[in-house]
Amino acid sequence: MPPKRRASDRDVGHLRVLIANERKERLALIAPIVTALGHQVVAQETEVQDVGPVTARELPDVALVGVGESSEHALELIDKIVREATCPVIVLLHKPDPEFVTEASKRGVFAHISDDGVDDWQGSIEIVLRRFAEYQALEGAFGRRALIERAKGILMERHAIEEVVAFEMLREQSRATNRKMIELAETVVEGHILLPNLAQESAPS
Repeated sequence: MPPKRRASDRDVGHLRVLIANERKERLALIAPIVTALGHQVVAQETEVQDVGPVTARELPDVALVGVGESSEHALELIDKIVREATCPVIVLLHKPDPEFVTEASKRGVFAHISDDGVDDWQGSIEIVLRRFAEYQALEGAFGRRALIERAKGILMERHAIEEVVAFEMLREQSRATNRKMIELAETVVEGHILLPNLAQESAPS
């Protein structure tokens, strides 16, 4: 299994690409185009039940999902890929379909491209990867903030202290041990007691 990479680490000149479409003949047309752009096609999927496990196993950098006979089938493919949350999904349209694009955007698609604009594919992929990296960074920031808030709540309850004192406990321990505050927050949330004797020392006099 290839190692998972952050979006910011990906070389947009050589990407691992998953393509999905219920029509095999469309896959056969898309794969050479992706390869000609300098990328590697790591999977070609037609079945909804297969695309999720393949996404988890191959960890593609980007997924291209085409609309075949059924737009609902394409939406289900998108759902399965997005659920794995390893890469951005781009919809490949063979004709304009605003209603489908709206539904796909609700499922987490980052962009759509057209068969008629093959020359624009590389630029679109680069833009999508930048947006996905920004999304991951933002999501990570919210996640870190939420984890620190949980840790503060645990310390407040455990030591019967105010929020500001709980935060100071985390910050002082971070300085003393040269560890990131988020690492200490993880330790607290996982159930380890943090500095039980420092609650009184940290409390305002």
